[in-house]
Amino acid sequence: MTYPADIADAAREAARVTAAVTPDQLAGPTPCADFDTRTLINHLVAYTGIGMELRARRDPHPEGLDTRDFTAEPDWQAAYAAQLDRSVAAWSEPAAWEGEVNGMSAEAMAGMLFLELCLHGWDLARATGQDYTVADATAERLLEGVRGFAQMYRDYKGFAEPAGIPEGAGALETAVALSGRDPYWAG
Repeated sequence: MTYPADIADAAREAARVTAAVTPDQLAGPTPCADFDTRTLINHLVAYTGIGMELRARRDPHPEGLDTRDFTAEPDWQAAYAAQLDRSVAAWSEPAAWEGEVNGMSAEAMAGMLFLELCLHGWDLARATGQDYTVADATAERLLEGVRGFAQMYRDYKGFAEPAGIPEGAGALETAVALSGRDPYWAG
């Protein structure tokens, strides 16, 4: 099973991208029309850092997680990187992949969290003028996940209609486009 390796790869990239964010970028626009950079980061930390570990362990989300301003906390970037390490470790446990999480298979839940981690990691990279780079296997897993979950995400307004897929696009660019994002978004 390579899924834990793909999650770890995406987590490393999210930590790298996040570490490079500067305070003056927090009010900037992102590819997510409803999120400025601060809101995007808070969503990313809540759901792919803390929430990802909690889902693997079948623990409930603490109250206020979705409204907490992580960027106002000292050393939030290092704290997020450490939390990602805990999330990766939690999903590396075979028991995390057994049974259900909130009424869906553990693998489906991991797939949704993986999409959040990759796509919002990509969003943050674009919003802050960075490149987003993951291994080919991770990009292929992302593309597979986007194809599998696209309609559900569109039904819940998480994805826009697919953007144009550039000729010769790789798996990452294709996944980004199929999720309704412009693969060449630059603010």
